[in-house]
Amino acid sequence: MVTVVGGAIGEAFAHAFRRQGAEILLVDRDAAALSHSAERIGGGVVTIEADLTEDGIAEQVMQNAVDAFGGLDILVSNAGYAPQGAMVEIDEAVLRNSFELNFFAHFRMARAAQAVFSRQGHGGQILFNVSKQAVNPGKNFGAYGLPKATLMFLLRQLSLELGGQSIRVNGVNADRIRSGILDDGMIANRAEARGVSEDEYMKGNLLRQEVEARHVADAFVHLALSDRTTGHVMTVDGGNIEASLR
Repeated sequence: MVTVVGGAIGEAFAHAFRRQGAEILLVDRDAAALSHSAERIGGGVVTIEADLTEDGIAEQVMQNAVDAFGGLDILVSNAGYAPQGAMVEIDEAVLRNSFELNFFAHFRMARAAQAVFSRQGHGGQILFNVSKQAVNPGKNFGAYGLPKATLMFLLRQLSLELGGQSIRVNGVNADRIRSGILDDGMIANRAEARGVSEDEYMKGNLLRQEVEARHVADAFVHLALSDRTTGHVMTVDGGNIEASLR
């Protein structure tokens, strides 16, 4: 299952797992984007239109997976959006809404997935799309970084609590990936704020190469195949010492 698949990153995840032979359940609240992604991915996919911030939706989505495929092996939890603003100025409602999608949607989906895995009795995997913001905050990005930092702690906590059930929990910290969050307008805004060109901003890493959605997708597949790895956060950002985990 891949959530919020209507954007470039979520669709790249689905493509990557589809190439490995997986049957994919796609989740997004945007019906048109969901349909277009399903067409581009091809056969072996089921789509569910759902707003993951609504109460009870996570359990409904999981039941759809069971009905469609008989169960679930891997959850790729990808929900997110990036509000901007200084912490001392941002409206509290904006921050709360950010936590709803950037943390609680992941939490609810993970909890619902664990219930399915537990009934199946042969483990499972939860993979979170976190963000470099979880460890390396950007100016005026606190409303995005705070729930992402909480999400990274949730990853570690769940890996501790669910390891005995053979449920592995891992994630990826990516940075500057062109997507519905980091669109052309935001790229221009962030580049101007840093006093660099848009190309320099996108290649602002140790490798001096832009990181693409496909690179992040490959990292998720790698984690899925690493059957003795849990509680791990893989960095995919071209090299950013300031965002390195200690």
